[in-house]
Amino acid sequence: MPQDLTYLRETASQTAGPYVHIGLIPNQAGFDIFENNFSNTINGEGERIRIEGTVIDGTGTPLKDVLLESWQADKDGSYDNPDFRGWARAGSDFETGEWSIESIKPGAVIGRSGRMMAPHISLWVVARGINIGLNTRLYFSDEKEANKADPVINLVEQKVRRSTLIAQRGEGDGMPVYRFDIRLQGENETVFFDI
Repeated sequence: MPQDLTYLRETASQTAGPYVHIGLIPNQAGFDIFENNFSNTINGEGERIRIEGTVIDGTGTPLKDVLLESWQADKDGSYDNPDFRGWARAGSDFETGEWSIESIKPGAVIGRSGRMMAPHISLWVVARGINIGLNTRLYFSDEKEANKADPVINLVEQKVRRSTLIAQRGEGDGMPVYRFDIRLQGENETVFFDI
């Protein structure tokens, strides 16, 4: 016999709070509590790259308490590689708000529908003031043809907004550096996906 649960109320949502770094990347917050700390570095075979950026709020202020997680395929576009951990966790710098991930450039991936997806990195963003983690993708500026054909980026109806998903390539410390600023609101707000 089904129970009537209409008297139960939804739990109030909460933001990540000021303890994100302590709980999820304690080493960056100055706490040595885990035997193995999570890292912003992904090792593997392929072209070494660095991704850096800032998460910016609606007033144009860089956030200094952000946690980002990234997921990506290996250089051949495979997630199923026992020798490659395509996951990283990075926090923003407490003074500048800058975050960075060092990795390898991923290859193109075959999607669920069998269509080829451009090389990309999935990002999840959490910070104080964000009730639910935000999901976005980072595409590479030097993959123009692949980006044009990508089925996910083409879901964004306004072509001008697609540019908010493209990391711009530069050089630094002898390796490619991709700049990817994430804007939470306002002009040039980053496209976020409801997944």
